[in-house]
Amino acid sequence: MTLFEELKARGLVAQTTNEEKVRQLLDETKTTFYIGFDPTADSLHVGHFVAMVVMAHMQKHGHRPIALFGGGTGMIGDPSGKTDMRKMLTREEIAHNISRFVSQMSILIDFSDGKAIMANNGDWLLDLNYVDFLRDVGVHFSVNRMLAAECYKQRLERGLSFFEMNYMVMQSYDFLVLNRKYDCQLQLGGDDQWSNIIGGVELIRRSEQKEAYGMTFNLLLKSDGKKMGKTENGAVWLDPEKTSPYDFYQYWRNVDDADVVHCLKMLTFVPLEEIAVYESMSGSELNRAKELLAYELTKMIHGADEAEKAQAAARALFGGGNDLSSMPTTALASADLPNGEIGLLDLMLKAGLIPSKGEGRRLIQQGGVSIDDQKISDPAYILRPANFKDSYCILKKGKKVYHKITW
Repeated sequence: MTLFEELKARGLVAQTTNEEKVRQLLDETKTTFYIGFDPTADSLHVGHFVAMVVMAHMQKHGHRPIALFGGGTGMIGDPSGKTDMRKMLTREEIAHNISRFVSQMSILIDFSDGKAIMANNGDWLLDLNYVDFLRDVGVHFSVNRMLAAECYKQRLERGLSFFEMNYMVMQSYDFLVLNRKYDCQLQLGGDDQWSNIIGGVELIRRSEQKEAYGMTFNLLLKSDGKKMGKTENGAVWLDPEKTSPYDFYQYWRNVDDADVVHCLKMLTFVPLEEIAVYESMSGSELNRAKELLAYELTKMIHGADEAEKAQAAARALFGGGNDLSSMPTTALASADLPNGEIGLLDLMLKAGLIPSKGEGRRLIQQGGVSIDDQKISDPAYILRPANFKDSYCILKKGKKVYHKITW
């Protein structure tokens, strides 16, 4: 199976600007390609992980990735898929976020000996002469065509600033710079980047009188069409300080039956022949596939030791075992227990399981909270550690979130 065929079989390929030429680049040459990452947070999340997996597939077949960090474009923010303008970040915040991206990107991509390149578009965007830029680059863009692009069209009713309209031009210019500097012929990105990618392909054709190409990969979506990688507490991050290895493992262990095979294909390097075995399974049989998915992804991001600890903790929890050492834990101090007790809502806030007491009340009243498998229906419930043996209890939120409380 060729590289292009494998990417398609794994459900990764969404659109190409010229499928025949892109297939030829991937299967018959060694090409330089790039994917951009805007530093809007201080960690990559599972949505970025799809891009990292595609880069790794490409690198394994001899192609050279450029990971382009948006030190310049991050000053504006991509309007694609957003109903409102993104929060404007300072240069210091952007530089900090990029430093975090660099180490996380190295998890899957080999940057040694020129096998891959890290670049920062702030190096060429932040010191541009605006009038020269308009004359050399802006002249190639039609406002009518830009407004017809999906990334802008969906924003027009709510308001699209001129500030944000520059984003497509800047991203297109990135492709032109990388084409000139590294002979980069291919830009990859999520399918929401299609319009921006076409802008770069067209700019190179008009400015350099040569061809460049684009390919998008499918976004990580659930079977119901909603974005994957979101929880009640926010995004599933690659940073263990933001999403613990145990929570990361549990997220994938608990994916819906309809999504597990799809995720195995898109996100892991498990051979397709092995994944095919799970396609005819249903119900409890799919737990094997879910364990494989959770283990493989946790191992890739956090290492084999953390994956094994998370798997052991999950099996102990669901199988009645006692090894809960890897479960997220909150230790209560004496100051947290005036008169030797603590309210359940205060405890859930301290453990980071709810954003507010109002949300906690609703959750409890709806039957979504239990302690040591005993459902709690009273939001005013008082926890007295003296009534519990072994100096801990297991607090459960919903069907899938477990938290160990010690004192």
